[in-house]
Amino acid sequence: MTKITSSYLGDLRIKSEHLQSGDQLQTDAPVDNNGKGTHFSPTDLLATAYLNCMITIIGIYCQKNNIELKHCSGEVEKIMTDNPRRVDQLLIKIDLKGHEWDEKTRKRIETAGINCPVAKSVSTEIDVQIEFIY
Repeated sequence: MTKITSSYLGDLRIKSEHLQSGDQLQTDAPVDNNGKGTHFSPTDLLATAYLNCMITIIGIYCQKNNIELKHCSGEVEKIMTDNPRRVDQLLIKIDLKGHEWDEKTRKRIETAGINCPVAKSVSTEIDVQIEFIY
């Protein structure tokens, strides 16, 4: 079990600590929602968690299956909606250029990434579009 503590710092900023590692981060409300946008917002972290989880699971899959992973990077664009204010879309691009994998290997790697724990945990109301680039 993982524990994280969070404390309000004022001005819509929050400091969080991952107790096991001692790693800390701050969040801020985004400019379009009364904040200053000086740090990741909570919904930015959701989008980042989705992308990073996919990349992590791809890495784990490749390690377990002796597939050389020379390069994997990505980007995510988060689109919000109102009434209620929530994440509406995540547009994800995973860059896997430089690998000479056959179609079967690519499909298995993509399936691993698409089925990461964060993907299985977020609302199905979020429209997630994923593009793999080779």
